[in-house]
Amino acid sequence: MSKQAFLILEDGVSFEGISFGYEKESMGEVVFNTSMSGYQEVLTDPSYNGQIITMTYPMIGNYGVNEEDVESENIQVSGFVVQEYSKRFSNYRANESLSEYLKRTYIAAIEGVDTRKLTRHIRDKGALRGGIFFNRIGAVEKLLAHPRMAGSDLATQASCKEPYRFGKIEKGYPEIAVFDFGIKLNILRMLNDSGFSIIVYPGNTTLREILANNNNLKGVFLSNGPGDPDAVPYGKDLIQEIIREGIPAMGICLGHQIISLGLGGSTYKLKFGHRGANQPVKNLLTGRVEITSQNHGFAVASESMDSIDGVEITHINLNDNTVEGLRHNRLKVFSVQYHPEASPGPHDSAYLFKQFFKMVVE
Repeated sequence: MSKQAFLILEDGVSFEGISFGYEKESMGEVVFNTSMSGYQEVLTDPSYNGQIITMTYPMIGNYGVNEEDVESENIQVSGFVVQEYSKRFSNYRANESLSEYLKRTYIAAIEGVDTRKLTRHIRDKGALRGGIFFNRIGAVEKLLAHPRMAGSDLATQASCKEPYRFGKIEKGYPEIAVFDFGIKLNILRMLNDSGFSIIVYPGNTTLREILANNNNLKGVFLSNGPGDPDAVPYGKDLIQEIIREGIPAMGICLGHQIISLGLGGSTYKLKFGHRGANQPVKNLLTGRVEITSQNHGFAVASESMDSIDGVEITHINLNDNTVEGLRHNRLKVFSVQYHPEASPGPHDSAYLFKQFFKMVVE
């Protein structure tokens, strides 16, 4: 029999529902994702570490869970919130239900929540700490003692612990170092498919360490990841090393923010972030509009980049004009805030991996 559960926010607002995951208390920053599908990729995206995800699409779980559509080895979210969980699933690739998957991996989840009301509340108040509880007593006090996302270095927690090679190695593939701040598997797949030989390193590895043991390094890639970019102390130092060595570099999401900080810019926390597979982004270099997949709660301050010599903003978000991409006109460095590898989402921006490959080989 399903157990009554509560989603409670730090401001005292409470939503009643039914547990369909593992029955435990769980806390994190409550955010919403507007994707209509792709819940398995969302659950396993390391950028969601420390967050409770609300899906705005009303019915979730109808195609079950499979062994292929994962972006990391584990579910990364702190909790999962939906309006209606589909107890019956149908898909030829599915091997278990979403509920079974969540229970097996010890992730709390609640259904029956008015997700429209919850989303409007987050849009008005901003992202709040919240939790899935089975008793209201003392919940707000626990939430107020829970760490905020701002100031949290979650990238170190989400990163790999040892270097490893990924994918196929072909003759003539230029070798790149991928700094893992919480990388999605599809980024690695697309880098490999673009023609790179890949070695993945923990995010706190220094470039000096890598160059001391690798004479073949041709480029550097900075991955996505969770948490506050200002709380990643080794990020700025890494960018300074990259600039000194003149090595081509590309960044995505948290990697984009770290590059911006290393170049002398600043970042700030968005009110409720961008999370979904339908964000419109304008490429200022071509005039083309791309529909993009996004997942971030922090952004680069555009005014902080204006005074940096050689830096050019290349992409903007058409919903709120936030910075979505930049490049350096003298250094071989560029980055984007959104996810060109999608999973889930459109593939409008997949060309960026080929752009990086061209920059490296030239």
